[in-house]
Formats: sequence, structure tokens, C-alpha cells
Amino acid sequence: MAGTAGSGRGRLKVFLGSAPGVGKTYKMLDEGRRRLERGQDVAVAFVECHERPRTEELLEGLEVLPRTERAYRGGRFTELDVDAVLARRPEVALVDELAHTNVPGGRHAKRWQDVQELLDAGIDVLTTVNVQHLESLNDVVQKITGVPQRETVPDEVVRRADQIELVDMAPEGLRRRMAHGNVYAAEKVDAALSNYFRVGNLTALRELALLWLAGRVDEGLQRYRAEHDISKVWETRERVVVALTGGPEGETLIRRAARIADRAGSDALLAVHVARSDGLADANPAALAAQRHLVESLGGSYHSVVGDNIPRALLDFARAENTTQLVLGTSRRGTLRRALTAGRGIGETTVELSGDIDVHMVTHEQAGRGRGLPASGRLRRPGRRITGLLLGLVLPPLLTLVLTQTRDAINLTSDALLYLALVVGISLLGGITSALVASLVASLLLNYYFIPPIHLFTIAAPNNVLALAVFAIVAIVVAGIVDTATKLSGRAARATAEAETLSALAGSVLRGNQAVPSLLARLRETFAMDRVELVERVVEPEELAAEAGAEVVPVGTDASLVLRGRPLPASDRRVLAAFAAHVAVALERTRLAEAAAEVEPVKAADRLRTALLAAVSHDLRTPLAVALASVSSLRSEDVEFSREDQRELLATAEVSLEKLTRLVENLLDMSRLQAGALSLHLQPAPLEDVVATALDSLTSLTDGADVAVATQGLATTPAVVVDGPLLERVIANLVANALRHASGQPVLLSASTLGERVELRVVDRGPGLPEADRDRIFQPFQRLGDNDNATGVGLGLALARGLTEAMGGTLTPEDTPGGGLTMVLSVPAAPGEAAGSAAVGSEAAEGELPV
Repeated sequence: MAGTAGSGRGRLKVFLGSAPGVGKTYKMLDEGRRRLERGQDVAVAFVECHERPRTEELLEGLEVLPRTERAYRGGRFTELDVDAVLARRPEVALVDELAHTNVPGGRHAKRWQDVQELLDAGIDVLTTVNVQHLESLNDVVQKITGVPQRETVPDEVVRRADQIELVDMAPEGLRRRMAHGNVYAAEKVDAALSNYFRVGNLTALRELALLWLAGRVDEGLQRYRAEHDISKVWETRERVVVALTGGPEGETLIRRAARIADRAGSDALLAVHVARSDGLADANPAALAAQRHLVESLGGSYHSVVGDNIPRALLDFARAENTTQLVLGTSRRGTLRRALTAGRGIGETTVELSGDIDVHMVTHEQAGRGRGLPASGRLRRPGRRITGLLLGLVLPPLLTLVLTQTRDAINLTSDALLYLALVVGISLLGGITSALVASLVASLLLNYYFIPPIHLFTIAAPNNVLALAVFAIVAIVVAGIVDTATKLSGRAARATAEAETLSALAGSVLRGNQAVPSLLARLRETFAMDRVELVERVVEPEELAAEAGAEVVPVGTDASLVLRGRPLPASDRRVLAAFAAHVAVALERTRLAEAAAEVEPVKAADRLRTALLAAVSHDLRTPLAVALASVSSLRSEDVEFSREDQRELLATAEVSLEKLTRLVENLLDMSRLQAGALSLHLQPAPLEDVVATALDSLTSLTDGADVAVATQGLATTPAVVVDGPLLERVIANLVANALRHASGQPVLLSASTLGERVELRVVDRGPGLPEADRDRIFQPFQRLGDNDNATGVGLGLALARGLTEAMGGTLTPEDTPGGGLTMVLSVPAAPGEAAGSAAVGSEAAEGELPV
């Protein structure tokens, strides 16, 4: 019967999946049943269950509309009947596989166009699509999986949906579902798990789906903020830097920054200490070490930089690290100190200069508890000198104005002492120049307003002349002493900063495995440079500096450091020279390590020869002894052998000599591989023919035992570029090894294409192999799991990997789903043939138009 679809445009809900089999169709049918129970008119327009019983069960009780049937290239296919859905007009229509390509003959080429027509008619639609079919991700998915997706849907179609629900499943869970036969037929499971449905592929597809949906969510958030006139920025992804002073508030700041990064879903937490006096308290090395340990325990990294201007040093570091968030502690200066210190604090200056970097000022228990007076270990900046000069001109007149109002209560001595205190205070702020200006102005004002006769620059009493002269001298001397102490304190702070930096430098080198890269990275961070390079010196440093337009520092006798970025002040030269010395030592150590590494192959060859002599002592003697005994028995005149006995002795001698021949061939090939003297004849060869020849040779490798081997996908696999005879030996060795451990079960050879390579999987259902032993099985003379020497000297897998890598291939072990071991042999496909072959397991297998 006809339904009651709305007169406006219908609403679209998309179930987005990361891969086939995650349960999109199941979720869609479940949603349809819930809506039916709520009283809505629901009809199934097109659903493909792919013979999955649990999905088919959900169809029970739902009205299924008839499909239309079309002929194409000798076959008949069913498609969504748009006219039947429009005639039925349900409130909600269920349409599977949004990206499907329709068989020619209908109104639209793509199913998403059919869905648009249903929406225009006022019918709500529930549909499904996988992330690999989104147009914008098509090429990305092909690079990841090696499988081209011919069926795509424009991103805008999905993006305009009223609702998008992600159907998610962990890669391991999806692989278990497939292994249980809940996704594909049993004969397709091994090939699918070994190709498209690898853990790495599924993880990457899952991340693509999450990121694409996150972008869609962000678009919705922006629309919401625009509709509600929200102008405040809501950060979502951050890179967080926390500034440390070595003070007691450090742990609070680190934990707060870690929470900010964690909430933002970011794993980038960086702590930085500017190795310079901050005017608050001296840096405590023990506290910095503890804070560094805390940062690293939270997954962050610790950095130290040198800078006289702390706000600029912090921001230079933050911009070099592409930071979006900067966390600072509020000032520990007390009220008195803030009153005596002119200018903005570090936090205020950082906020003003931060630009597009967000700055967090975090309160803590130590806020406002700093020392009462300013520390003298601070280098004066030009702005503070200018401020001191201005105060030297302004404050004495202001003090004069106050003192003239209390002339009767305060005598001349008190007036002079107050002026002296003012001069000393100005010298603390602006230095000797400001103090000289202040003392001159104060002397003139004291003479004019307080020494009789007042309002004249003459002095009546001789003792007042002496007092004024002593006042001026004391003011200048005290200001000079204060200025000298400030400079000495600044130099001490500089020395402390350099010591801290060099200590951190030595620690980073000792902790790092790559000394030279670690030093270069630390050098770039410390001096806030754009780039630091270590180059071989072919010309003098001065000529190199002129050519590069950068700072060049010699390192040893044959290398130079090239620093590009801001110009370095002369005060940084000592630390830079120390860096260069460390780099020279690290470079020399690296060269010694390389020289030692060159000797290692010789030592390895000696170990190989020793192992060879130990391993072949039995394996060479046994077949020789057996063959010799058989031949000697045949030649003996003392015993008369029947024809059957003669044939048996000859067969025994033949098998023993074949074993001996294989052993010698393996030893020779391994020697050629070790010496790099293996001759290769690479040319395109059909993989099916190579495998067939390899299987024919298995009788001798398995001592005449029955060979139970099944093959899959060989006929459709493109040719490979290999040395045919060598690849035959590799495959024969792999299959023979699998048969020995297969516990009597058949071995499967499955071939597929992945990008520009062809993969052959040798799958057994034996006991498998612990992950810790997977590298050992490829070492020569290893017999993992063998209890005797009758199975050879353990060269099979080592030789197989060596021959494979010589042909430009790889050989890696994997777990067989359900138990066992799978050896994955990957070799280059012949040019032009790989593009036409796709691996089993993509969504295309679930209903793609045949071509």
C-alpha cells in the first residue's frame, strides 16, 4: 500500500564503515526495525546480505520491495527499482551500498543518484558506505591497500547527510569475525586475511574513517558556533609547550599542560627551560632534574635553551616546534616587588608577543610569594634603561612636591636621605646612567628648595655646601656599586645558564643512540635556529659562511657546523664552541663505530665458517656413508642380492646422493650470497609455471612422502620479474618446511597482487612459531623444533630469504589465523601487469559491476 512520505525533502542517514564486514548493513537493518517498532512506515528498497545468516535474520518482519532485473554482457543482474519505491512511497527506505555503479539501462549511473531522487520525493533514506569509496580518499586507500576502488561517491553527497553514524570495529575483532566465516565464504577467508584485511591496512582505514568523520563533526561545530554567534576559539588539536623556571610550581604546570594535551588528543608535550636568570629566583638544578623526569614519565620531552630575553626565547622555541599552546605560571613576585619593578612581567610580555600561539597563565600556590626585593642577577634591557632615565627625571620633582608640603615636619638631613634612597632605587632599575641623572636632578632640587636661601641656587652656610657635595658623591658611589653588583650578578647568571645548558647537552648525548643527530637537534633548540647542518669542509669556514650566508663554526679539521636563522650575539660564542667540541668528539666516535662495523662482516664470516664446520660434520658423513654402504654391498661377491634388493640399494644410494647434492648446492649458494657473487637472470615469468615446477621437485625434498598442497589465485596473478630457477628453489624450500610442520594437514599456496608486487603465501596449520623466534629461523644452521640432524643443516629458510632478497623480494613470517605459520613471499610484478589485478577482499567483491 502507499505510504505517507513527507512532502518536503527526505532526511538522509549514512552508516559509515572503515572496511567491509564491520556491520554497516546489520546496523542499518537494526535501525529500520527500531523505526518500524516506533510506528514508522519502513521498506527495504535494496539490501545485499552476502549470505550472512545474522544479517538475513534482521530482514524478517520488514517489507522488501521488488528489484528490477537487467541484462548485461550475457548475464542478468538485479538493481534498485526507483519507480517501485516511488510508487510505494514509504516513510523510510533502506538502500545498501551507496557507492554502487548501476548496470546500464536505468535512469542513473550511480546508486547515490537514485538515493537523491528518493530524497527529493520526501522519502527518508538509510544507506551504507565504506570509507574507501569516498572520492577524496580513493587514491590514499589504493596506496595503503594496493587495491584500486572503481566505485566511488562524491564526498559532498555523504557530507550533506543529516546524520552520519560511524560503524567501528577493532582490526583484530574484524579479522576474528572473518576467520569464523561471518564475512566471506570459507574458501576466500585466507586470501582476504592475507591481503586486504591485514591488521596494518585495517588500522589505516579505521584512522581514515575517524579523521574524515572528525572533519565532518568540525564542520557541524563551526555551523553551530556561527548560528549562535560564538566568537571564542575552541581549540581541538594542540601541541603544548610548558615553560619551567626550576621553581616549586613546576610540577603543577607540567601536570596542567599534560591535561591540556590529553584533552586535545595530542601526544606532543614539550617542556622548556630558558637557561637564564628570570629575576624571580635562581634555577634549582635538582628541581629541574625532577621536573624533567616527570615530563618524560608523562610521555613528553625536555628542552633547554639560552636567551637573555626570556619571552622571546620561549616564543622562538615554540614557533620552531610548531606549537599552538604555551603554558606559563603566574608571577611569584610579591606586591612590593611588582611596585618597585617597572615594566611588564614575563607573562604579560609573552602574551603580547605570542601572536597566534595561545598562552595559558596558570595560577599556583607559589604565586605572589617570591622574594620582597628584586634579584640583582638580571641583565638590564634597553627598555629598562630608558625607563630608569625617565624616572630619574620625573621622580625627584615628585618627591620634592611631597617634601615641600612637609617642610616644617622634616629637616634638611631627612630630605637629603630621602633623595639618596630615591637615587639608589633608580640605580637598581636603570643603572649608573639613570643614577647620575637622578643624583644631578636631586642635588639641584635639594639646593633650590631646601638649602637656605631657598628658591636660589646659592648656598649661605659653608657646612651646607659640604653636605650637598657629600650627598652627590655618596649618591654616585652607591649607584656605581649597585650597577657593578648587577653586572657581576648578570655574568654569574650567564655562567650558570651556560653550565646548565652544557649539563643538559652532555646528558642528551649520553642518553641518545645517535650522538651527532642528538647534538644537532639540541643545538638548534638551544639557540632557536631555523636549521643546523654538519657539512664536510671543502673550503675555509670564512668562505663557506660567505657562500651559505649563515653562521659557520669549525668542527675538527674536516667538518663545519652551519647555523641558519637569527644572528648570534658574541655572548653565545663560548657555548657554541662547546657544542662544536662535543660534535667533534661524537663525529669521531661515529667514525670509529663505522670502522668497527666494517670489521664485523669479517668476524661474521669467521663465525659462519665455524658453524658450518660444526654443522656439516654429521650431514656430510651420513649420506656419504649410506651411499658408500649401498654401493659396497652391491659390489660384494659374498652376498647374492635379488633384483628387488638391488633396486632398493640403488634407490637408497640415489636418495643419499641427492641429499648430498642439495646440501652442497645450498652451501655453495650461501657462500655466493655471503660473498655477493650470486649471478641473477631476472626476467618476467608466470608465477603459476614456477610454482608447478617447484611442486614437482618436492618429492626429493620430502623423501618421497605424499605432498598435500592446495593452490589459490595463481591463474589470475600477473607475471613476476625473478630468476625462475632460483624462485623455484625458494618455493620448494618453503613448501617442504611447511609440510614438515603441518601436522598432516594440507599446505595452502595463495597468490595475490598488492600494488606493484605479487605476494605468494605458504600457509600451514601446524603449531606455529613464537614471535621471538621469527628472526632466528632465517639464520644459517638453525633447526628450531627439530630434534635431530636428519632434516639438514638448517640452511633452507636462510637460503630462501637470501635468494629472495637478491631478486628484490622479501620473505616474512606471519601467524596463520586459527593457528599455524604463514610465510609471505613478495616479489616485483612485471611492469604493466599489476594494475589489472586486484586482491580479494575489497568492497568491490560485494556487488561491483562486472567488466
